[in-house]
Amino acid sequence: MISILSSLLFVAIIAIWGILIVNLVLTIAGYYYYLNWCRTAPPTLPAKVPFVSILVPAHNEGKVLLKTVQALLKFDYPQERYELIVINDNSSDDSAALLTRMQSVYQNRNFQVINTNAQTGGKGKSNALNIGLQQAKGDVIAVYDADNTPAASALRYLVATLMQNAQLGAVIGKFRTRNRNVTMLTRFINIETLAFQWMAQAGRRQLFKLCTIPGTNYVIHRHVLETVGGWDVKALAEDTEISFQVYRLGKQITFQPLAVTWEQEPQTLDVWFHQRTRWVKGNIYVILKNLGLLFRPAARVIWFDLLYFMSTYFLLLFALVFSDIIFVLSVANMVHITLQDYSGTVWLFAILLFILSTFVTITTEKGEMTIDNLGIIGLMYFIYSQMWLAVAIYGMVGYIREQIFHQQAKWYKTKRY
Repeated sequence: MISILSSLLFVAIIAIWGILIVNLVLTIAGYYYYLNWCRTAPPTLPAKVPFVSILVPAHNEGKVLLKTVQALLKFDYPQERYELIVINDNSSDDSAALLTRMQSVYQNRNFQVINTNAQTGGKGKSNALNIGLQQAKGDVIAVYDADNTPAASALRYLVATLMQNAQLGAVIGKFRTRNRNVTMLTRFINIETLAFQWMAQAGRRQLFKLCTIPGTNYVIHRHVLETVGGWDVKALAEDTEISFQVYRLGKQITFQPLAVTWEQEPQTLDVWFHQRTRWVKGNIYVILKNLGLLFRPAARVIWFDLLYFMSTYFLLLFALVFSDIIFVLSVANMVHITLQDYSGTVWLFAILLFILSTFVTITTEKGEMTIDNLGIIGLMYFIYSQMWLAVAIYGMVGYIREQIFHQQAKWYKTKRY
């Protein structure tokens, strides 16, 4: 029995270190991408500026809609060349009245509101976006969440980048945490988002020409959306799912850090847990939906992403849970594993590597390279990573339960402040 546990622990340690090394390589590649980007001239719009339709799905977003609409109508993109469409999706708050008042204020602008009811809407973000797409006039579609306040230049940089390369199907921007200093949780999220964008996004773009659409602050060609049939209404993680569809068309997605938006993140554990559980369920759906592509040579362009997501949500999850269980049993003196003698050194090195690689990513942002954030990164390893484990397990169990009872995807509302 002990030998079996030792073997499994050895496999778990190899898996954890393997994924850690992959992420380290992505971090190095992402930093290289950052250095090249710093030396690159900002993109400029073509002489013929494409018409853009901005879609904003909104369900009970009355607390944040005013600032969002104001920011989206202040883009330095030519006013006559873009429209704003807010899909007020079966809201029960004051969103409809608020949007009506805003329309009267901005009556000289291309600003329309689509109000859905229980019959036509309330079925999730993908459904709301598909409704907006039907009314959109633009050749380029931009998507923003209802809590976003993008910089005035964000849309211009996104579209300019998209139009520079015919191989691009979509361009994503950078998102920052607007309420990052409110709670310890938002400080964790702030560092997480920075690390994700310069590691998983920029690193994958540098090495494999892959990026994942983040759900907000991105542009995509209309013909790409129409070719794939719009957004998948069964997908809770519609951003990851549409990314895979873009890849399958032979198109690329790139990352433009100049296009910045600020968004509101969960400030309490219950809201964060609910949001991240939805992400886990959504990404598991995308993995299983596209799993067969691993056996199709024509789809090899996305093999890395499929293996990366699978390793994160299945292999890493098993490895971390198993190693945690062995650790607890060892402390309780219930098992004695020979690997424990040297695994302490291995884990210490892993912790230091995690802290160093994460800190490197936040040096790309002005004002983030502080001693406080170095301490926050250290806490993230022991606290935030364990929180992720709980979310991943709960989300996986929830996904299995929903599949057994054939439950449909629903609109999961993140609390606003």
